[in-house]
Amino acid sequence: MKTRAIAAALVALAALAGCAAKRPVLYPNQTLQSVGAQAAQEDIDACLRLAHDYGTGGGQAGRAAGQTATHAATGAAAGAVTGAILGAPGTGAAVGAAGAGTVGLMRWLFGSREPDEIEKRFVDHCLRDKGYEPIGWR
Repeated sequence: MKTRAIAAALVALAALAGCAAKRPVLYPNQTLQSVGAQAAQEDIDACLRLAHDYGTGGGQAGRAAGQTATHAATGAAAGAVTGAILGAPGTGAAVGAAGAGTVGLMRWLFGSREPDEIEKRFVDHCLRDKGYEPIGWR
């Protein structure tokens, strides 16, 4: 029972570790300096909403399923190895797949997903139209 509690805690920590959504990083040009950081963040939010409204982040359900499946497969393999060492490879694989699959799904649900290239380009274009110079995403 203690092992399951530890595994559950590790899964929860892993899920929380990747919750930050990636956002554009702006070069400190004249526009950014004149409007200030707060207004720039509001403009980024507006461009992100506009991109969402135009449907540029398509295929999200498929991406979620793929990410969940990839994490589940990785977790199953790691769980099987751990289970084999402890004498229960089947149980280890099941626990690993369930835990890591949940992490994959939770990371996608809580915004840690990487925006697709079209969405990034749309937001970067929107920001350039406002006078900013996006230099990357973090």
